[in-house]
Amino acid sequence: MKTIAIIGAGPVGLAAAAHAIERGLKPVILERGPDVGHAVRQWAHVPMFSPWAFNIDTAAERLLAAAGWNRPSPDAYPTGGDLLWQYLTPLAERTALGEAIHLDAEVVAVSRLGFDKVKTAGRERAPFAVRYRNGAGETTVLADAVIDTSGTWFSPNPAGAGGLPAIGEEEAAGRISHGMPDVLGEAGARYAGRRIAVLGGGHSAIGTLIALAELQDRAADTRIAWLYRGPHLTKAFGGGAADQLAARGELGTRVAHLVESGRIAVETGYLLDRIETHAEGLRLIADDGRTVAAEELVVATGFRPELGFLRELRVELDPALECTPALAPLIDPNEHSCGTVRPHGAAELAHPEPGFYIAGMKSYGRAPTFLLATGHEQVRSIVAEIAGDHEAARRVELVLLETGVCSATPGDAKTAAASQCCGGPAPIAADACCADDASAKAAGKTGCGCGTSARTDERAMA
Repeated sequence: MKTIAIIGAGPVGLAAAAHAIERGLKPVILERGPDVGHAVRQWAHVPMFSPWAFNIDTAAERLLAAAGWNRPSPDAYPTGGDLLWQYLTPLAERTALGEAIHLDAEVVAVSRLGFDKVKTAGRERAPFAVRYRNGAGETTVLADAVIDTSGTWFSPNPAGAGGLPAIGEEEAAGRISHGMPDVLGEAGARYAGRRIAVLGGGHSAIGTLIALAELQDRAADTRIAWLYRGPHLTKAFGGGAADQLAARGELGTRVAHLVESGRIAVETGYLLDRIETHAEGLRLIADDGRTVAAEELVVATGFRPELGFLRELRVELDPALECTPALAPLIDPNEHSCGTVRPHGAAELAHPEPGFYIAGMKSYGRAPTFLLATGHEQVRSIVAEIAGDHEAARRVELVLLETGVCSATPGDAKTAAASQCCGGPAPIAADACCADDASAKAAGKTGCGCGTSARTDERAMA
């Protein structure tokens, strides 16, 4: 029986393990956190942008069904907490996966037993040696294959421009949060009545700004500043009420109204260079000398993969996106939104190290176009390849409802069906959902004629 070491017990890692069990393979799941879905717990308050129908892996569902699990309504939109408690936790506690999960097991290195990165002869016959650290010290587990589904949540991009930390960022760490803090929940006391700066321009930044405005309704002294790296906010706002991408338009309209009403102060073209920490808070200094005073800074600038523990493996990465070279042109955010990324699997995710794969959000490197359903398809294909079923590995079994899975607004089935954007070929414009969108914009029209959906921000969900 082949053993597969799976790094990470998030939704994609557990899906990989479910497929392994179905194929008679032995999964060993190593999770750095104290519970499954450790990263998901960090964004439990965040509504997902796709419904349950696209968030449950098929093999995992079969395991759960055999245990008497009741499937959530496929049209309902879960929060991260719903995903955790209604799906991941039962999967870990009520199925055979529980025996395979090792918690508080942080992987610190992966190699081939007896082989460093340079040695070649006989390499492919040597088992993988996965070293992990827990409360008892360091342990090595041997495996025939390794799937890294550790995600990117704990490797956020820095606040500084150009991919570098801002000068003074480390010293200011106590006043900096990343991603989407729960400003209306457990983090409310931290932000209420204070001066808050939000750095970023995607859905995480906009969601945080809207939540802070709601907090402002409760605590009128709360002051909000939006630090936007682009030259103007048009792309962040989308097409507003005229945008055929209704979910994006709704978010854009809400934040646009907040800006127009003066509730959110905006600095565009703001490239953060330095952070000075003082007793009264932070001085955020841009490269052009502009200064913003804040007591707290929320950095919503995306994530990047942690690759250090893979150093002794022969891993080949695209120089820009840090994903496999075969995957890079399929997910390049300059060319694609989540809806135009076609399903892919073992062939696109293979590395020069036979038997090693990166799947889930981490497989996308720095690209923000990941969909959870795509991660499930990745590991289905990868496990099939490891099991020797090459035909199944090549077969595409994921059928997306165009880009309806990119919806950002919960609704009933009728609403969801009416809010699908076409998939089609890669768009011409970087912010287009499909070719029709690009054509419409090229003709001077607002939005697109292909549906009403929005790109997801599900990169934390791997």
